[in-house]
Amino acid sequence: MNKFDDILKDPACSFDTPADVLAADEFSKSQKIEILRRWDDDARLLLTAQSEGMKQGKSSAEALTEIQAALAELGAEVGDT
Repeated sequence: MNKFDDILKDPACSFDTPADVLAADEFSKSQKIEILRRWDDDARLLLTAQSEGMKQGKSSAEALTEIQAALAELGAEVGDT
């Protein structure tokens, strides 16, 4: 398995912020979008868990806002995916 595949499993473990994905020179624009979309999916799942009483560190709502801003910067469609 390559580094990209490993990152897709859990982008939040590989990058501190969505801006770090944008700054990663080793990935193409489409790979960055894929990483951010996977991170977006994970953040949405965490947001659901948080709304049901589970607590995590950083707010998933805040993470979603940052992820969507990064996707928009790459020219990707942003919204409820």
